[in-house]
Amino acid sequence: MNSKQLAKEIANTPEAWESGELGQSLEHVRVAPSKLASEIDDALGLQMISIRLDKELIDMFKLLAGKYQMGYQPLMREALKRFVDGELKMVALEALEKQSLARSKSKDDQNSPKKEKAAKAA
Repeated sequence: MNSKQLAKEIANTPEAWESGELGQSLEHVRVAPSKLASEIDDALGLQMISIRLDKELIDMFKLLAGKYQMGYQPLMREALKRFVDGELKMVALEALEKQSLARSKSKDDQNSPKKEKAAKAA
């Protein structure tokens, strides 16, 4: 193989993808059929969304993503999952506390007439 046949090797980094060094070569581009793209998203349980975020927040995610050697968008997805998991646990704990208080109050209300009868009998 001569040097012209050797492909230029570019490091597979988020920056290379974002700058266009990777993923934007016209000679290698092919659009996936929309049906295939939908099937992939469905299989992974993913849905594309559009969201506006502060540039500084995105930069911080990119910084952290580099530390963890992953893309910043998967890191954002993980952060959102962790947030939702934590919030759901808090909601569940609040519901359990309310239920526990309601049971305690119900038991106190049931025992209250017995205490009154015992006090009158004494």
